[in-house]
Amino acid sequence: MLVRRQFLKLAGASVVTAATRARADSYPSRSVRVIVPFAPGGPSDVLARVIMKEMSDHLGQQFYIENIAGAGANIGTAEAAKAAPDGYTVLIVTPSFAINPTLYAKAPYNPKEFDPVSIVVNSPTGITVNPAVPAKNMKELVADIKANPGKYSYASPGVGTPPHLVGELFRLSLGLDLVHIPFGGGGPAIVSTLGNHTPITIGGVTPAIPYVKDGKLRALALASTQRLETLPDVPTMAEAGYPGIEGDVWIAALAPAGTPRDIIDTLNREIVRITKTPDVRKHLLELGDVPVGNSPEEARAFINAEIAKWAKVIRDANIKPEGT
Repeated sequence: MLVRRQFLKLAGASVVTAATRARADSYPSRSVRVIVPFAPGGPSDVLARVIMKEMSDHLGQQFYIENIAGAGANIGTAEAAKAAPDGYTVLIVTPSFAINPTLYAKAPYNPKEFDPVSIVVNSPTGITVNPAVPAKNMKELVADIKANPGKYSYASPGVGTPPHLVGELFRLSLGLDLVHIPFGGGGPAIVSTLGNHTPITIGGVTPAIPYVKDGKLRALALASTQRLETLPDVPTMAEAGYPGIEGDVWIAALAPAGTPRDIIDTLNREIVRITKTPDVRKHLLELGDVPVGNSPEEARAFINAEIAKWAKVIRDANIKPEGT
């Protein structure tokens, strides 16, 4: 009897394994919707189109982008949370995914409603200043801010955005009297610093790169774990003497919770392959993105750490969404 039960157990496992393998081999059998919860043309949209074109070409089915913008990415994310966990809906997210559940009193989704596929890229947050600012490095900037309380302000892409939270982490960690001036995007924030209306910008470094290279802005540091190949002389905050003040603008791929693991593995394998392709990697680096392509487990651990980290900053700085 024992032998028979063991045989049946092994036979059942074999059937499950065979079914899983067949599903993985046949996926995808139709088009896959890729929700980007932001308007077309933004960093996450541009990245998604690069990655999903490669995925479509390699897997033989279209991975098509659907932009569902609004409410700081909440609308598109909530839409993805309602999708069937069958591998035919993928969500592209930024740090807003980890920020919004704390920032908003009633966020329309729970991060647990998703299974991570991979962190696709990191895009460093930069601290740049107008050339009229005397500081040539972060130590000098911090000393100047402390010596002139209330004099300095920093521009960010908006309240509750990752760069804003990096700015507040910077301010709180060092006890600085530093005023936050929010703008409606990274471009307007940089324009303000170019005109020296706000002497400091804390924001995605990519749009600042041309101005840094032309000498119209001075990049003092990256709030990142590593330097950027396109700005090799700009140190990280840790290298500048301020470890722990980090906040990459990462972009990740997720699927609705319960999506079969073999499908998650297929999507992950494709993202890892694509981010390692020389032409794609070169293109991403030119955009200011550092390819990552990590495992689902690594992505989950990273996102969970981000949720906890930014929740503390939001509470300590008493940050509220605009309009509340």
